[in-house]
Amino acid sequence: MTPFAWFRWARRIVLAIVAFVVIVVFYVAAHIWWVAREDQHPRSDAIVVLGASQYNGTPSPVFAARLDHAVTLYDEHVAPHIVTVGGKEPGDVYTEAGSGKTYLVAHGVPRSAIIAVPVGRDTLSSLRAVDLQFKAHHWTSAVLVTDPWHCLRSRTMARYLGIKADTSPERTGPAVASRSVEVRYIARETEAYIYFEIFHNDDEHSAGVI
Repeated sequence: MTPFAWFRWARRIVLAIVAFVVIVVFYVAAHIWWVAREDQHPRSDAIVVLGASQYNGTPSPVFAARLDHAVTLYDEHVAPHIVTVGGKEPGDVYTEAGSGKTYLVAHGVPRSAIIAVPVGRDTLSSLRAVDLQFKAHHWTSAVLVTDPWHCLRSRTMARYLGIKADTSPERTGPAVASRSVEVRYIARETEAYIYFEIFHNDDEHSAGVI
């Protein structure tokens, strides 16, 4: 085969790889958008509110929107318990989980119905901590409350941990403030979801070590 022929084949291979990557990226982005439109909240063991920023014990607007939605689901008897989850950044006094619990109590949820899990600075580590609580309480099903664009990744992680998870996204917070914000969130979640599938998914699921 001549050098020119080798070049043509190499170019075709490169183009095929690029096309494959583009297709995967667009497929994942479309899947994120589709799941974000769903609102599934069957009767479950617990409502899990995934953490977001808090400021000196006060939930950020993003976090408050999630908590408000959890209150609505609790009042609708979707689950008898709410789990708040999330640790704290270096220098913080309050955790996301603790701030969330305080907020929920102030909004009418009985303290006895809330479990704060003050662990985790990202979705996967937070859900690992939630999974331990679920095992301790012999719970198997959850409704995850988060932003619409975060639903696919959080649901995928929870299910690989063994939790029968559905998602009920909040739709009033800053994450849905405008079309440009939505596009930015979808782009970020597309990258994060692909990263999880490549580097975490298979070995954690098959080994069962979380």
